[in-house]
Amino acid sequence: MHNSLPQQTLVDSYHRHINYLRISITDRCNLRCCYCAPGWPIEKMPHESILRYEEILRVVRVGVSLGIVKARVTGGEPFVRKGCCDFLEELTRIPGLSDISVTTNGVMLKRHLPRLREIGIRRLNISLDTLQPEKYKQITGVHAFSRVWDSIETALEMGFSPVKINAVALNGVNDNELTELARLTYAYPVHVRFIEQMPFGEASFSDHTPLLAPEIHNRLQRVAPLEPVNRQKNDGPARRYRFAGALGEIGLITAVSRHFCRECNRLRLTADGRLRACLLSNQTTDIKTALRNKVSDKTLAGIFLEAVASKPEQHNLQTRQATGLNRMNTIGG
Repeated sequence: MHNSLPQQTLVDSYHRHINYLRISITDRCNLRCCYCAPGWPIEKMPHESILRYEEILRVVRVGVSLGIVKARVTGGEPFVRKGCCDFLEELTRIPGLSDISVTTNGVMLKRHLPRLREIGIRRLNISLDTLQPEKYKQITGVHAFSRVWDSIETALEMGFSPVKINAVALNGVNDNELTELARLTYAYPVHVRFIEQMPFGEASFSDHTPLLAPEIHNRLQRVAPLEPVNRQKNDGPARRYRFAGALGEIGLITAVSRHFCRECNRLRLTADGRLRACLLSNQTTDIKTALRNKVSDKTLAGIFLEAVASKPEQHNLQTRQATGLNRMNTIGG
């Protein structure tokens, strides 16, 4: 029972309040994106290593008792795991969790939209790095552009909001499409967010100079002046802009060129049951062992506090350095 939990909240050594949990429910993915999982083969986690849904829900409940109010469910690709929507419905029933969203590549999304709408989830992040079907195949290894685009249009028609399109800026790959992607915001009420490439696993920076936010901003300014958008209380790291008269927004996520560590409010639960306090660090805290040893909620709360105490002041990512970070599909983005 939670009434025995310590009356503490998740505040780290640098006075940051941690109220946002990213939850990876699987390491499996149906795409092979060049910046995430290049090469072959990909070592998959054994099924018994991955947290069961009821274990994840227990971790979330303990997190909420300590001040978690926002959760994002990710993968891998979350919809490749059987029962994902049933799990999401259980997540929406946790008192105190006021903001639940899903990150997906969109390939399997359309069939799940009615259920998501029924259970009250409205916030979606959909990965899409190009508007050209053949280039989509080049980036992801799969011919699925039309399925993703159909999912985006259907979600908008059904009233999902915000629908965020996440595009990793890849110099020499999709850099000639940045303005075209940004122009989507004139026609659709979407948030198009450009993400600087980060070196995960073998996907370290290529021979191309990384395409960073200042250059992206300059290119977008050639379309029209970018007007800053005021940040909201539970905003993520994106610097928000819009074109005058546009239905949607532009976001720049600057993990490399201008880190946002000072405002970081996130903790990640990996698919194999580890709490990760910094996306760009391999340091983790095991919570699965305690879960499976059937410890008390008070003990689990202590593991949360231990993980948050380990959160570094900032990452040490260098633009041209491979960092040896785990693959993104094992972390949860």
